Amino acid sequence: MNRKSGLVAAPLTTRGAEKESFAHDVVAGLSATPKRIAPKYFYDSDGSRLFEDITRTAEYYPTRSEHEILRMQAGAIVQHFPTGAALVEFGSGACIKVRFLLDAARKLKAYVPVDIAGEFLNAEAAALRKHYPNLVILPVVADFMEPFALPEAVADLPKIGFFPGSTIGNFEPHEAAAFLRHAGTILGKGAVMIVGVDLVKDEKVLNAAYNDAAGVTARFNLNLLRRINRELGGNFKLDGFEHHAFYNRERNRIEMHLASRARQKVTVAGSAFEFRAGETIHTENSYKYSPESFAALARGAGWKLLDRWTDAKGNFAVCALELA
Repeated sequence: MNRKSGLVAAPLTTRGAEKESFAHDVVAGLSATPKRIAPKYFYDSDGSRLFEDITRTAEYYPTRSEHEILRMQAGAIVQHFPTGAALVEFGSGACIKVRFLLDAARKLKAYVPVDIAGEFLNAEAAALRKHYPNLVILPVVADFMEPFALPEAVADLPKIGFFPGSTIGNFEPHEAAAFLRHAGTILGKGAVMIVGVDLVKDEKVLNAAYNDAAGVTARFNLNLLRRINRELGGNFKLDGFEHHAFYNRERNRIEMHLASRARQKVTVAGSAFEFRAGETIHTENSYKYSPESFAALARGAGWKLLDRWTDAKGNFAVCALELA
């Protein structure tokens, strides 16, 4: 338990509950037609590290573009932060991008990173405490798409949400709107939300970003099967599946799949599943928005656009929203 300046971290969710939820969702997803698994399950410790490797590939522009915006515009972004606020990051991962804001927003009182990968999250929080000794850092292990409690002692502080990395694009549009409404409920009246949004662009750039030459994204995708084998007693043969990613022009989204190389049968958590040759598990979507379409989505979910910043190439946007 962390105790500093009167603030106490929220209790961590149990590993047993996380595993039970993981098993339920995987079995349900593999029983569906077409088969699918939610992308949140990419992020065990290995998956989180592999994603950070993806962000350093030559082809993957979103992270570099967002870093450019945050580096150049952090001062302008934090002008929207009230004094003495708690910054709540939904899906904090390696807590890299938030450092641009923490460096610029000296008036923050607390930082609450929220992530499903508990071991990884707590390691990152410990590293941040060394770098920001005067900031209260309270990690919360939770699925940020489900209701969760913020640390009780930040209840009376004004809240700022942070949702970088174009993760909003991993949701179906109606799910993205539901998430924004959900975030508004957690953050409360008068909240501000900083959201990263990947913009519509040339298809060649998009396809290359999800099919890097070094194969890091393929390893990231296949690591999901390795995790299922390890945690749920699965018997997936990793060389029996291959990474597929492509741009769906009609839906303005990248789709990511794991395709079966041959007809095969797989067992997970005591349930058996058959695959045809070429049949896929749909593991992720990444929707791309125009500035206008994202503003309309946010407005429909109860948020007003306050400001928007883009990188020099216009590949990416960081948007400041206010709960209407």
